[in-house]
Amino acid sequence: MIVYGRNVLRELLLSSQPVKMIYFSDSHDKDLDELIEKVKEKRLPFTIAPKQVLKRLCGEEKNQGVVIDIGEFQYYDESYLPENPFIVLLDQVQDPQNLGSIVRTCVAAGVDMVVLTKDNSAHVTPGAIKASAGTIFRIPIVIVVNLARYIEKLKEKGVWIYGAHMQGKPIWDIELSRPLGIVLGNEGSGIRQLVKESCDDLIAIPMKTPIDSLNVSVSAGIIIYEVLRREMR
Repeated sequence: MIVYGRNVLRELLLSSQPVKMIYFSDSHDKDLDELIEKVKEKRLPFTIAPKQVLKRLCGEEKNQGVVIDIGEFQYYDESYLPENPFIVLLDQVQDPQNLGSIVRTCVAAGVDMVVLTKDNSAHVTPGAIKASAGTIFRIPIVIVVNLARYIEKLKEKGVWIYGAHMQGKPIWDIELSRPLGIVLGNEGSGIRQLVKESCDDLIAIPMKTPIDSLNVSVSAGIIIYEVLRREMR
């Protein structure tokens, strides 16, 4: 997988994601020189190449002089579960931009892991990485085949699961404390019926002026930060 940008590289340097090759533009500035030194310190493979080569690799002229070949993204195994977790589970969220935005919020708010569905779902792509500003490398991401079954396993381990749904209870009225999982549904159809039935309860974002729904990344931000607000009291 080819990704690009200086912030993406900075995030990669903080992660355990393997890197196959880093391409730096032969047009240097001080910031780029500092990044090259950090790459040397990490003993990662890199090369200096003309701007035309970088453009050909990533298909984007405005690549900030950095293109990275990361090979395959490293997902975590389905068995991974941190202690006392806060988990965000995405039920067939399909837009890579939404995935990237949600992940960026998760990292900022201290969410421990993100779970994606195998089918009909956005996975980690260059677009999702760009939308996350590279923060996608900082959080464990798991892909599961059957989300409803996976939720049942989480519940057996003591994790409370809440599904975001327009007909749910107001988030102000729910405890929302760890160990906790929040399920967010598809951009058009929301949470699937079997997944909804697997949740311990359904929660909703109160609205002063009722509308059909909020964008899934906006909903994620509101709910995630409501959890963080309570944790920081």
